[in-house]
Formats: sequence, C-alpha cells, structure tokens
Amino acid sequence: MSLEQAIPHQPPRAPIDRPDHAEIAHVGGIPVSTYSLRALIDRMLAEAPLRRMLDQPPLLVFDCNGQGLSMNATDPAFRADLAAADLIHADGQIVVAASRWFRQPPIADRSSTTDMFIDSLAPAAKAGTSYYLLGGEEAVNAACARKCTDMAPGIQIAGRRNGFWRPEEEDVVIDAINAAAPDVLWVGTGKPREQAFCVRNRDRIKAGWIVTCGGLFNYITGDYPRAPMWMQRSGLEWLHRMATRPRELAWRYITTNPHALWLIWKHRHG
Repeated sequence: MSLEQAIPHQPPRAPIDRPDHAEIAHVGGIPVSTYSLRALIDRMLAEAPLRRMLDQPPLLVFDCNGQGLSMNATDPAFRADLAAADLIHADGQIVVAASRWFRQPPIADRSSTTDMFIDSLAPAAKAGTSYYLLGGEEAVNAACARKCTDMAPGIQIAGRRNGFWRPEEEDVVIDAINAAAPDVLWVGTGKPREQAFCVRNRDRIKAGWIVTCGGLFNYITGDYPRAPMWMQRSGLEWLHRMATRPRELAWRYITTNPHALWLIWKHRHG
C-alpha cells in the first residue's frame, strides 16, 4: 500500500489535515490543548512521520507552565512566538488544575515534556519514528542520546547537536537537521530562545513535528533530579526544582508563580 493510499481521501502532496480532536482550555490568556499525555504521544507518533514524508511544514508543539503564562503576559516577542504554535500542551500541573476551576474544558492530565519524551521512546522505537536532539551542553546531549538507546533499544536517533551556536552558525544547524530529516525534532534551549528558533526556522526545517522541551536532556541524563511522584501529581515539582537548583530557579519561581496565579484569575472567563 502506498503512503497516499494509507491516508483516506487525501490527495498526493496536499497538506495533512491537523485535526485537534481535543478541546481548547483558555488558561491565563493561553489556548491549551486538553489532550492527555497518552493522546499527545499517540498523535505525534502517528502524524510526525507522515508530515515528514509528505514534505509538509512541521507541526509546532510548545508547552505551557507557570513560567510560560508569565512570559506570555510580559514579553511581546515570546507572546508572538507562542501564538504561532499549532498546539500548546499543559506542561505544568497548575495549568491542568486551572482548567477545572473556571468552567473551562478540563485538561485530561499533565503532559510534561520529560514524560512525553520518556513515555514515547519505546513505542517510537517499535514504530521506527526518528528523533533529533537539539540543545543542552555537548556532554549532556551526547549522554542523553546514549541513555535513549539504553532505555529503548532500536530507537532511531537521527542526529543530535548541543544548544550552543552563534547566530551566524544557524544555517549550519538547520542544514544538519535537514540532512538527518527526523520525524520529531526536540528543541531544548530554554524559553524564549527555543520558541523563537522554531518559529523563525519553521519553513526551513525538514521534520514532522518540532517539540520544545527546555531542560529535558538534563532530566534524562539525571543531571537535573526529578521530584518524587507525589510532588509531581500534587503540582509541587516546581518546589523540588527550586530546592535542588536554588541559584538557577529560585528567583524565577518566586516571581513567575504568583504572576501566573494572578493571570489565571484575570483570564478566568476565557
């Protein structure tokens, strides 16, 4: 069966339909998909290879958490980049909870990028879905790629690159990604840089999905410890992060968390 035959009622080379079967919850001024973690992964693994093979523009998948809510309200450039996303998922538990507070369509569950990545590895390996890892320090990026093959034998790491380059080197970065032509490009260079990179280069990148992922690679390697499960489920992972990396994260959470709560209240009617 040809690829075109596998897509009912789909003419060759026509843009792939982007059905968002999940409703949208408007949280703190941001439209967030109500997809569950499982549904998000299933859609990525089903859709990303088809988009890449049909040479369609990649789907931009960004995340939403307390920091993102605050930055969306205070940084016009970040707000414009976030608005260019095709899908925004709930990376923070506060976003999930807020969808239930003010008569919004409830977000099924938290879809942290770390869980999204880890939970997708085995099915991606089975399906032959290829990943490209962009971001982090060189040692962390390389260790993450090795860890992926340990966690999911057979996983296709189409390529990888650290997250440090000068503006004049961006064309080289794009060329390397395109030579690998991954199904999913994971971009972990931190907000707002990763969103700006994705939006700026969307029309040049050959990939099915582009997913921003912040410090994902450091969590995979264990350089950044994850919170106990009870803290993750209760929305307190940020407290664990602040306690374990106070110099890097304390000021961020002290300033953005109260602001995010205020924004959730301010935009409570959608």
